Parts: sequence; C-alpha cells; structure tokens
Amino acid sequence: MPITRAETTINGKPLVFETGKLAEQAGGAVTVQYGDTIVFAAASVSPSLRPGIDFFPLTVDFEERLYAAGKIPGSFPRREGRPSEEAILTARLADRTIRPLFPKGFRNDTQIILYALSADQEHDPDVLAVNAASAALAISPAPFDGPIGCVRVGTVNGKLTLNPTIPQMETSEMDLVVAGTRDAVMMIEAGANEVPEERMLEAIELARTGIAATIDAQEDLVRRVGKPKMQWIPEKVDAAKGERISAYLAERVRAKVRHADKAQREAGLDEVRTEAISTLATPEGDVTEADVSMTFDDVVKKEVRRAILEEGIRPDGRGLKDIRALDIQVGVLPRTHGSAIFKRGQTQILSITTLGPTADEQIIDTLAPVASKRYMHHYNFPPFSVGEVRPLRGAGRREIGHGALAERALLPAIPPKEEFPYTIRVVSETFSSNGSTSMASTCGSTLSLMTPVSRSRP
Repeated sequence: MPITRAETTINGKPLVFETGKLAEQAGGAVTVQYGDTIVFAAASVSPSLRPGIDFFPLTVDFEERLYAAGKIPGSFPRREGRPSEEAILTARLADRTIRPLFPKGFRNDTQIILYALSADQEHDPDVLAVNAASAALAISPAPFDGPIGCVRVGTVNGKLTLNPTIPQMETSEMDLVVAGTRDAVMMIEAGANEVPEERMLEAIELARTGIAATIDAQEDLVRRVGKPKMQWIPEKVDAAKGERISAYLAERVRAKVRHADKAQREAGLDEVRTEAISTLATPEGDVTEADVSMTFDDVVKKEVRRAILEEGIRPDGRGLKDIRALDIQVGVLPRTHGSAIFKRGQTQILSITTLGPTADEQIIDTLAPVASKRYMHHYNFPPFSVGEVRPLRGAGRREIGHGALAERALLPAIPPKEEFPYTIRVVSETFSSNGSTSMASTCGSTLSLMTPVSRSRP
C-alpha cells in the first residue's frame, strides 16, 4: 500500500499526517508527527449493529509505550500495564471530542486505539492523539461527521501561542486545549490562573485558526485515500406507531417527570415505562418493547424541554434562576488533617485532606518529563451514590477524569514547596449524586484544604 502524507504548519513547525505505512487491515490507520513526537491511531468499526443496546458503543484507548521516550517501565514485570492517569485523560480528551460527531442511532461497535510511538519531551502527545483519532476515522468507513482539529494554546513571553512546547508551558498563564470542526468548537479543556474572559476568548479564536489548518490537512488525506462510508439503517419507530405510543405516554410522563427528589422522579418514570410496555407491547400486537422504550425516551426529553422553555420549570421544580440549596460543614472527621462536607441539592461530597512528607510524592512513570508530583486529588463514585448496585472495580475513567478536573482547578492555589514543604493528597468521596459532582468535589476540597492550616500538621 503506498504511503500518503498530508502536512500543515502550526506555530512554524510541520504537523504531518501519514497513512499507508502501518496497520493496513484497520478501517483507518494514521500517524501524526509534530517535532519528534509521533502518535499512531487505528480506527475500526463493526459492519453490523449490536442488538439490544440503547447507546453508541465507542471505545477510545490511549497506550503509552515507554520506549517512545527511551524508558523501561519501572514495574516488576518491566512492561506497560494498566493505563496511567495521563493516558486515561488523553483517551477521554479524544472520546469527548469525536463522540458527538457520530449520527444519532448508530449502534455499531467502534474502537479507536492510540499509541504514542515517539515522545521528544518537547511536544505533548495528547493533542496529537485527538488529531490522529479524527484522521483515522475520517479515512475509515465509519459514518463520522468530521474531521476535527485540536490544538493547545499557551502564552510564551506573554504572547498567545499555538502548541507551545512542554518547557514553555511551565511558565504559561494558561493551558487551553480546544477541539472542533471548521464551524464549531466541540470541546474546551482549560487550566488558568485568573485569566480575564477577554483573554480566554482571544485564545479560543487563535485556536480556531490552528484547528482550520489541521482540518485542511486531514481533508487532503481523505480526498486521496478515504474509504467509502458504510451504509447503515438507524433503528426508528414507525411514525404511526410512534404517534400512538406518544399519545398514551404524554400525560402520564408529564405527571411523573416533575419531582424534587431524583430517586422518586426516576421511580415514577420507570413505573410509566413498565406500564406502557405491558399495555402496548403485546405478543399479538405490532408494537415491540423496543418501540415503546425508544418512544418513551423521546417523550421524556421533549416534556423536560417543553417545561423549561414554555413554563420556566426544571424537573426538580426549580425556576431558571433558582439554585439548589447549599450546605457546608468543615472539620467533620476528628483524626484527619482536614475534612469538609459540601452539599448542593442532592449532591453530597465528603473531601478529606492528608498531609505527608516530601518522600510521599507520587512517582510519575509515564512519557511526561515530570518525575513526581506533590499534590494529588482522587475522586470516588460508589454505586450507592446514585442508588445502584454494581461491583467495585477500583477507579474508573470517570473517577480519574473528575479527580483531574478538581486537581487542575485547585493547583494554582497550592502554596509552593518552599513555603509549604508537604505532600498533599485530597480524596473526594461521593455520597450522593444528582448533578455536578465535579463542581461539588472542587468546592468541598477547597474547604478541606483550608482546615489543616489552622490545625495540626504531620
């Protein structure tokens, strides 16, 4: 298979897309190179729909191969194992950006596997991974409404700059990652230290110029080697049956969709769904259980939207300008260095701060040039917090992602090591969840971090 290259320039450096050298049996396979950092992406899509599911089965995995930076893994078997926190965050970065660009109702298994093949310690592979995932999907048969571009914006000597190097980012006033199509921004992830809104808007506009250039290169690749997009038929309810089911559900859903208590609201809606299935989806009838379930979800969404837009009422009874009740308690655990409970409506987080010596710093065994970190934020989301029953399997991607959000938000407020020579670990335990646990985690953790200053230190 001939090698095909497409190239653009970002911040005076070539950004090169290449296909045809590796993984010829994948649906789409691309490498993206910037400096001496190279990320590989392979996109594969199942030709058939997975029956019996009501979600899009997309998986994105980013694998750090430590040979990319000339390192041997520090674990006993001397090989890569479970993905690091940084690898999971990179996979989530790509997932969040590309997932909305698949058509509604697409239920074919889709997988994107990303490898960092070379890491020059100057150019972060995370942004390249998003671009590589997009390019691999764009040339594959998957019905992906891309491509998208992704860039990082930082400041170098006070000037907004696209894709600064890792050393330059150490003194940058912001760390802004923006991804999107030519016409719309799809995803923003940012860390900053009190940057004015006007400055942030200027950075986003600069990012869009880099996104456009990246998309130009991918579209060139698609024109030359893109595969025909697969044909698929979305599952949908016949219009006549849908109207009949909707007429049965409309008033029943409206009576149950408003309740201040999330558990009771969901229990009421589950009763309506079960009743509709038993009444309408009879063995001798033409209406199936899937017809009722799909229509039910659509009716609930339309009723929630209608109530908000026409009546100004949200499902829990609040108006558009009402906030949930807030409750804060500090120093709730007697033997910890710091603790606080933050409650917002039915969302409740207990955050605990622990201070340790500098020897407790976390050793980083990844492609990043950073060797350790002294502030760690861990977030836990047990099943009971949403009234569910499922096995505990350790921290998942959601927990790692939410912990990283809170860590990034609080990091600028952590005193430097010279002023406060301690390792800091904050754990946020989710005891109840009804929206915005990451925000509650950040607020509760702020309070728990404040209490050790006025209490004992290790």
